[in-house]
Amino acid sequence: MKSLRLPRRLLLAGTGSAAVAALTGCQSRAATSPTSRPTTPSPGQPAGDETALRRKVASLLVVGFRGERVTDQDWIIKAVRDGLGGVILFDRDLETESVRNIRSPGQVTALVKALKAASPGRLIVSIDQEGGRTSRLNPSNGFPATKSQAEIGAQNSTAATRDWARGLVDGLTSIGVNLNYAPVVDLNVNPESRAIGKLDRSFSANPDVVVSNASEEIRVHRAAGVKTSLKHFPGSGSAAGNTDFEVVDVGSTWQRRELEPFQRLIRAGLADSVMAAHVLNRQLDATYPASLSPAVVTDLLRGRLGWQGPVVSDDMQAVAITRRYGSEEAVGLALRAGLDLLVFANQQVYDPDVVDKTLDTVVGLVRSGRLTEARIDQSVARVDTLRPKR
Repeated sequence: MKSLRLPRRLLLAGTGSAAVAALTGCQSRAATSPTSRPTTPSPGQPAGDETALRRKVASLLVVGFRGERVTDQDWIIKAVRDGLGGVILFDRDLETESVRNIRSPGQVTALVKALKAASPGRLIVSIDQEGGRTSRLNPSNGFPATKSQAEIGAQNSTAATRDWARGLVDGLTSIGVNLNYAPVVDLNVNPESRAIGKLDRSFSANPDVVVSNASEEIRVHRAAGVKTSLKHFPGSGSAAGNTDFEVVDVGSTWQRRELEPFQRLIRAGLADSVMAAHVLNRQLDATYPASLSPAVVTDLLRGRLGWQGPVVSDDMQAVAITRRYGSEEAVGLALRAGLDLLVFANQQVYDPDVVDKTLDTVVGLVRSGRLTEARIDQSVARVDTLRPKR
């Protein structure tokens, strides 16, 4: 398949949201549902029962926590009982440099079972299990070693990719994980990238290799009932730095062919969700990083590429956005840009009150008229497609 051809206006640095909106024009409006950019109500407009609204918002959050086991008194259990949408598991804690959630297969299986038992709904249990170095389930905690995406892409064998993916998925299903933030479909544009290339996270610089291997990986996940997330839209393969720890601008290095894996996998019906990157791409938006940009999420991803499913955030506590935006502003911008599932890893900072603070922020946005409850309902419906079946 040919690369997605974007008009030259989109590819000029500093075009910004207005230019992208003009670019997508009728095509964007035809592909995007009528409620994707809701009108703003007047301040004070009633928005329903606040308790119900808080539960809706809670269902859109995935949160990380400390602990190899949980009790009824732990804040994460209380949040899950109150309708928290999901959790994310980590092997190590960045701040304490100790075991966080995963010590052994038996231990983490019991942990996940306790979390699910506390949930009144269908809890999302998520993880980053890409293979290679980005594997939360690994030999240090009793799971088999796995090859990286770079190694699999170098082999570029359908049979080998399927076997590799089955190994990943067997680990996930054995402990009860139902959402894997994988595959990485970034092109290996810059092999020296500290975020992608140097960590062997990309299948290849060739879109055909990326799409064929990602397709097989997704099919294996789906066969086992595990959802996936294409990342990192609109492409982080040229990023010199890592958005977890610094502001990263790919405006001068990003190439339009980086959109091709996303476009082709979406068209093939192989996307369960798409993760928006925190990279600043001045070719697409002169002001906001991709994850907070209506030009990137609503106009480009939903409009031009036609994606109508859930859009997931990268870590909302990443330095790339917290350095410039406070947490409240970032949450509002993310939702207005079109994101649906907000992930708070609780790794860069550890905040047991992050759920309540985020609920207060979003409820305040709705009450003030800066966000509609219809917009929240739209995200709830999309995120529900990621939830496991009973």
